[in-house]
Amino acid sequence: MTAGVSTLPKPAARRPLRVPQWCRLLYQDYRRYRAAGHSALGTIFLAQGFWASCVHRVFYALIHWLPNGPLRTAAKTLGAFVQKAVEIATGICIPNKTEVAGGLYFPRFGAIILSHGSIGTNCTIEQNVTLGLAGRGEERGQPTIGKRVFIGAGSMIVGKITVGDDAYIFPGSVVTRSVPPRAVVMGYPARVVSYEGSFDWIAYDGMEHDAERRESLEKRPSS
Repeated sequence: MTAGVSTLPKPAARRPLRVPQWCRLLYQDYRRYRAAGHSALGTIFLAQGFWASCVHRVFYALIHWLPNGPLRTAAKTLGAFVQKAVEIATGICIPNKTEVAGGLYFPRFGAIILSHGSIGTNCTIEQNVTLGLAGRGEERGQPTIGKRVFIGAGSMIVGKITVGDDAYIFPGSVVTRSVPPRAVVMGYPARVVSYEGSFDWIAYDGMEHDAERRESLEKRPSS
């Protein structure tokens, strides 16, 4: 019955749409603003912190995607000019080498200087904050910021140190030593005053179902 009848080719399976990593990270940033009560239009057109994130995400991805050579050099140069323009407009400096996970939220803008270190997921950084290079010899370096960290206004975190997950940096603190997970630090120099963490200060989509956050929350000392 089927002799001489050519078999019809099977339709090719559709490949799932792959969203670039930088787009996913930027969307997580956007959702932090929405979780904080900003409207969609307000986030896009009025949130200076989101503008800074947009520029950083685009050029960080572009520079790391291009191979070494003239194109990457040109991207670095263009990125430096655009980043400087955003810094003038917003007062937020995010160097192109800074590794930033998704969900970065700037409630306010102005005098925010980030280092070349790394920043974990769902962090909040208020105005007048500096993450800077400090130290000598092998101890010289930039801070590494963990996940779900809240950094209060006027704080300074410098040196080759680590700020643990769910830590809360009290406004005006100067941090020169590593901060344990869930610690609340304050003062100059900063010292640990409790282990209540940043749980009441960080809001993001699905946080109630975030297993990592829930595990950390269970380790918080009972009041």
